[in-house]
Amino acid sequence: SALARAHPGASFALVAASMADARSLMIEGPSGLIAVARQGEERARLKWRPSLGRLIFANGAEAHIYSGAKADRLRGPQHHFAWCDELAKWKQAKETWDNLMLGLRCGERPRALVTTTPRPIAALKAIIGDPDAEVTGGTSFANPHLPRAHLAAMTRSYAGTRFGRQELEGEMMSEAAGALWTRKGIDGMRSGMGPGTPNTVSPVRTIVGVDPPASFEGTCGIVACGVDREGIAHVLADHSVSGASPEGWARKVAAAAAMWDARVVAEANNGGRMVETVLKGAGIKRPVRLVHAAEGKAARAAPIATLFESGQAKFAGRFPELEDELTGLAWGGSYEGPGSSPDRADAMVWAMTELMLGEERAEPRVRVL
Repeated sequence: SALARAHPGASFALVAASMADARSLMIEGPSGLIAVARQGEERARLKWRPSLGRLIFANGAEAHIYSGAKADRLRGPQHHFAWCDELAKWKQAKETWDNLMLGLRCGERPRALVTTTPRPIAALKAIIGDPDAEVTGGTSFANPHLPRAHLAAMTRSYAGTRFGRQELEGEMMSEAAGALWTRKGIDGMRSGMGPGTPNTVSPVRTIVGVDPPASFEGTCGIVACGVDREGIAHVLADHSVSGASPEGWARKVAAAAAMWDARVVAEANNGGRMVETVLKGAGIKRPVRLVHAAEGKAARAAPIATLFESGQAKFAGRFPELEDELTGLAWGGSYEGPGSSPDRADAMVWAMTELMLGEERAEPRVRVL
């Protein structure tokens, strides 16, 4: 509101996890722009147009709402300022942020404000690591507007836990407690590669694992894995795509399968036989195997984590978004990584399971030293 008052006619982008969140929290909520506007003439002259997603201030400045699950809607519009709320919840965090930055180019000093719980997603870590970023933080206990009884209850329930450190103390947790993969461990599981080294693995058999999204706004996990002549499995590429239609992600799967000359293993829990029909319609020539999840994602991932620990599986490169999800999977079944579901990690697990633990797993070999 202060920036709007100081910059008549300026254009603002308000980005939340969804359009509904942008409206109910950033505009109409108890701490939204309407509620915090000055009493009297200024509030009376605010014009909120829900059907257009536009708030017009008394001096002609305008704020437009966007969704962090619809990155393409920020292609084209340009703004002077942006407010990004709960960026760590955005389903297309990197894509949305990148498009926002391309359009944040009006005026002498365009700026973006990010207010979010510090979950360890790649997009947020990149923003914090930017040398031009000003980082501030605080605990829930420093908020004078929260009831003391609420804080006392939260302390009794979550003090000393990872959840409490993140939600109450504002601490960014790098990996889940009891994580199946740790960041230090992942760095030691790469295929003898340094930063920027190209993928030089020559697989003799490849699988593309697919975790279809439950909705159009979700991420389709698409991860290619292959086993080499020594029987070592490698994560080859992350082809995952967010916000695509079934035809869109199916074409992405078909392109990955053609690139790696790979068979496809796809989870059928969301969509059943429709998944196979959509994939076949995209022109996939190799066989498609449908699998059904009977266990939780962390339980399915545990045997694959053991393969990495024993040196039977490696990462042929660096895959930041996939690795963020892997470090959020913990022994015992919980997931504390970015997003609501580890779609990329699940796709990798299906591919690795088929390669190393399925019917076509590598035959034992005698290595000559």
